[in-house]
Amino acid sequence: MNPPHPHLLAHVVLLTGPSGSGKSVLAEHTGLPVLRLDDFYKEAGDPTLPRLPGGEVDWDSPLSWDAEAAAAAVAELASTGRTRVPVYDIATSSRTGEAEVVLDGAPVFVAEGIFAAEIAGRCREAGVPADTLCLRGKPFTTFRRRLVRDLREGRKPVLFLLRRGWALLRAEERVVRRQVELGATVCDRRLALARIGTAAGGAAAADVGAVDAGTSAWTAVGARGSVAPAPLAVGATDG
Repeated sequence: MNPPHPHLLAHVVLLTGPSGSGKSVLAEHTGLPVLRLDDFYKEAGDPTLPRLPGGEVDWDSPLSWDAEAAAAAVAELASTGRTRVPVYDIATSSRTGEAEVVLDGAPVFVAEGIFAAEIAGRCREAGVPADTLCLRGKPFTTFRRRLVRDLREGRKPVLFLLRRGWALLRAEERVVRRQVELGATVCDRRLALARIGTAAGGAAAADVGAVDAGTSAWTAVGARGSVAPAPLAVGATDG
């Protein structure tokens, strides 16, 4: 990755991939600041939400997500070192508060979410070039991880999760192909960590030997960002 533009404080790595591929875990264990793009989902009741033939909201469509606001947050964080973001509760399909993401001097941050590649073009237009990675593992492993996570967090009713999980398993090839068309490089965890480590340069050193196959933890050394909650109710989300 080339040095950042003169007006930028940090590079951005857009980390995308199928739901359940491990984006949030990988991003967290880089030790770099993380902007969780799934917090930019639209709220239930928004008239612009896309619908499935049965009338249910299609939460796997990019149209269920506020790409403009997400791209603006990426650009602001890269150029000023901080940005305020919504905190989204997937179980209730609503925003529960706000938080502030701060770089604290980190030269690279990760913006992760299933629609991350959708804003690569907007970022370029805003003068914020991004390295876009599509994290992908074995489809059935992703299916299992996604279902366990969604059931544990009570994201949606069980029947809905089972139907959605099966549909996403069948659609995974198409989903990944879409990310590639948008400019993403498909990679497994190890390659993704190597690419992010290269982008971070001397500010964070990735010990590939410390990457556990089960958790994909990355031992990172160097500058770390912080997330400072605003004085509003803040709920947990998992991209």
